[in-house]
Amino acid sequence: MNTTATHSHHAPPAQTHERQTAGVRLPARLAKDDVSGIPFTRLVKVELRKLVDTRSGRWLLIAIAAITTIVVGILVFTGKASQSKDFENFLQATIIPQSFLLPILGILAVTTEWSQRTGLVTFTLEPKRTRVAGSKLVAVLLTSMAIMLLGAATAAVFTVLTQAVRGSEPSWHVGWQVLFGILVAQLINVGMGFAFGALIQNTPGAIVAYLFLPIVWTMLGAISWMRTVAQWADTSVTTAPLFQGQMQGDDWAKLAVSVLIWVVIPVTLGLVRMVRSEVKSA
Repeated sequence: MNTTATHSHHAPPAQTHERQTAGVRLPARLAKDDVSGIPFTRLVKVELRKLVDTRSGRWLLIAIAAITTIVVGILVFTGKASQSKDFENFLQATIIPQSFLLPILGILAVTTEWSQRTGLVTFTLEPKRTRVAGSKLVAVLLTSMAIMLLGAATAAVFTVLTQAVRGSEPSWHVGWQVLFGILVAQLINVGMGFAFGALIQNTPGAIVAYLFLPIVWTMLGAISWMRTVAQWADTSVTTAPLFQGQMQGDDWAKLAVSVLIWVVIPVTLGLVRMVRSEVKSA
């Protein structure tokens, strides 16, 4: 009799929990106001960190800085002290290594999601892949501009060094057209690298395609009947007046056509592929 009474006063834990939660009304779904998307600026910050924190990105940035310094340094001890030792000459020297290496930075910004199998995490945290792609592009453009500013500072240092070591009398004047042209031309090159990366989604393949296809196109442009086409479709031809600050007449139209062919169309196709590609974790 006592045993029965004891059991009646002590209900099983599951039943007790049922009594406590009985009558509690749970929402069928979360209210829209309770969920906020990831700010675009935060996505950009994450992509900026990826460019610096990953081993490939870090070593590429170091390589860009080192090679730029070496190329500019060579100019100090070549030629006469009275010739080609102005600030603009040193600034133009930074263009050579950066034109080849900055686009690779754009390639890595995209392809690492597939080559390092991080896409599953990235696209789970931000399902809208176009936003991820946009943040990657903004991040790589900002990084490229920072590198160009560093290159300009390096050029200034070596201009002063040449004056001290070799007794040169440098001119510090650089036209705004040259500065603007270098900035725009380099950003176009970076955008072109980004486009190849988004379209191919494989680091070695994108780098080979970026380096190989423009060279082949330039060789074809040397053929007499292809020269007119090359003036409108070869970025090495259309960006040359930009680097020199001498854009005139239809140069802008030619530049626009080449950018459409080598940047806009590949980026668009790359975004379509990025949105539709299957993402794997391993």
